[in-house]
Amino acid sequence: MSHNYDYDVVIIGGGPAGYVAAIRASQLGLKSAVIEKDKPGGVCLNVGCIPSKSLIHQAVQFENLNEMEELGIVIDRSNFDYKKVVSKSRKAAETLCQGVNFLLRKNKVNLIKAAGTITGKNEVSLSNGMRITSKNIIIATGSSPREIPGFSFDEKYVLSSTGLLLQETLPGKLLIIGGGAIGIEFAYVTKSFGSEVTVVEVMDRILPFEDEEISSALEKTFKKKGIEIMTGTKAVSMEINDNKVSVVLEDNKGVRKTTVVDQILVAVGRIPNSSGIGLEKVGIEVEKGFIKVGDYYQTAVPNIYAVGDVINTPLLAHVASKEGEIAVEHMAGLNPPKRIDPMAVPSAVYCEPQVASFGYSEWRAKQEDVDYEKAIFPYRGAGKSVAIEQPEGLVKVLFDSKTKEILGAHIIGADATELIHEILLAKTAELLTEDIAYMIHAHPTLSESVMEVMRAAEGWAIHI
Repeated sequence: MSHNYDYDVVIIGGGPAGYVAAIRASQLGLKSAVIEKDKPGGVCLNVGCIPSKSLIHQAVQFENLNEMEELGIVIDRSNFDYKKVVSKSRKAAETLCQGVNFLLRKNKVNLIKAAGTITGKNEVSLSNGMRITSKNIIIATGSSPREIPGFSFDEKYVLSSTGLLLQETLPGKLLIIGGGAIGIEFAYVTKSFGSEVTVVEVMDRILPFEDEEISSALEKTFKKKGIEIMTGTKAVSMEINDNKVSVVLEDNKGVRKTTVVDQILVAVGRIPNSSGIGLEKVGIEVEKGFIKVGDYYQTAVPNIYAVGDVINTPLLAHVASKEGEIAVEHMAGLNPPKRIDPMAVPSAVYCEPQVASFGYSEWRAKQEDVDYEKAIFPYRGAGKSVAIEQPEGLVKVLFDSKTKEILGAHIIGADATELIHEILLAKTAELLTEDIAYMIHAHPTLSESVMEVMRAAEGWAIHI
């Protein structure tokens, strides 16, 4: 270690990008510190991925009570208390937060509880008045929920994802503005526990970045559950009267209607936390709020890196963690990939049925004039899906029509977020559709649908 600096690397932000980078740095022999003004684990662990999955898990259990009743069991739901659901989700978050604290200690990472501002290319000033120096700096300050004009968060009537996640009661009627992953997951949870839910999405379909067939399958399932979906529609204005919110909605033909709800969730994406951290002091540029980075996530100042939601890559925890690892491996003199291949990033939406994908969707393949073919296998063709009463769903694979190279995959159905990794591993290992088609899969499993879709790609699916 250089004796000129307090640390080899200081990381501003203790979320999935920051704490993972710090642990990886420690493994590589670099002295590291994480500056975090709140709890380690960031949004993901404390008010995002982890507690929301706890809510979803409990919503699934709650819905499964109907299946128990089909067996003749009488269930009294009168004492149901949503507050306990939230309390369980907080417990999951706290357990994992303590786990991150333990990992940082175990790896001799110094956790500094403060806000950090860059005051020189090797210097960070802390909100507690201290200054620390470091050979390298990583900016991993994450993102915050995006507001839209006329719908500012008050966390009483207009909620951010954080507000709804922590709220201990459920609205009778909820309007969700935004049909992306966050909006869709909350629609599932709140509807399962008894709220009336309407989802408004400005694009022509929910999950607009997923494959169209997947979006439309999910929309059908949601409508069956009684969730109202209004696509090609935007929220124009709102007013509050007698503890109710009147919202004016406008469709893409200009037709307006007013709906009255108890609360609104605004889930229209997130904005990078790039202001107020001293970027201008050292000449680091931003574009639309995102910090500009080159190879290995270096900024215009080569010893300062930026990773995670604060740069313009997919705003996903697993992307953030990998970027943190690459940045640290580069500064340690290893030879990591220059940046993540966006076509090899799995996407996962945890409503029921689950949605997962990676690589090319059909709309993107057409846009880029890719010579592709597709194969589809319905879940109900795999015996396990019928046995566990989850036959709704499909596996879809896109492959190069000449080489049979896997270009992308899309799954909707039970455990989709786990199944996607077999196909992604095959793609990463440069296997072809026939390699999975001929591989024996245990029976009965949902994974058989992956084998069958590859057989369909080869022209010989058995169970369809």
